[in-house]
Amino acid sequence: MSIFTSSTLVLRFAEQQVFLNRKLDQALSAHGISFTEFTALRQLHIAPNKQIRRIDLAQLIGLSASGVTRLLNPMEKIGLVTKEASERDARVSLVKLTESGERLLKEAEVSFDHLADRSLQDFTEHDCSEFARLISKIR
Repeated sequence: MSIFTSSTLVLRFAEQQVFLNRKLDQALSAHGISFTEFTALRQLHIAPNKQIRRIDLAQLIGLSASGVTRLLNPMEKIGLVTKEASERDARVSLVKLTESGERLLKEAEVSFDHLADRSLQDFTEHDCSEFARLISKIR
C-alpha cells in the first residue's frame, strides 16, 4: 500500500507549484514583470504575427477575460503590448507584442532559464524525461 494518496500527491504538487511561482516572480521582478506577465509575453511571442485574441490569451495563461484585461492594461501603458481591433470582426479584441515587449522577453528569458536550470539541477536527464512524462498524465 502506498503512503501517498491522490489527495496528498495533488496537494504536494500544488504546494511546489506555489513555491516555484514565487521564485519565478522574484527572479522576473528584476525585469519589472511577474511570472504571469512573462507567460503572456511568451504566448504572444509564439503566436502567428505575434498577436492573439485576448480571450485566447486568457485561456492559455489561465485567467478570466477580466483578469487578462487587468494584466494587459499596465503592460500596454509601458509599451510591451498593443491592443488592436480585428480586421474581420470589430467585436474581437487582439493583443500584439511590441518590439519593446520582445526585447524585455528576451532579457527575462535569461533569468527564467537560469532559475529553471537551478531548480532542476539535481535531476538527471532521465529524471527530467520521467517528470515530463508523469506530469503530462495529470488530468
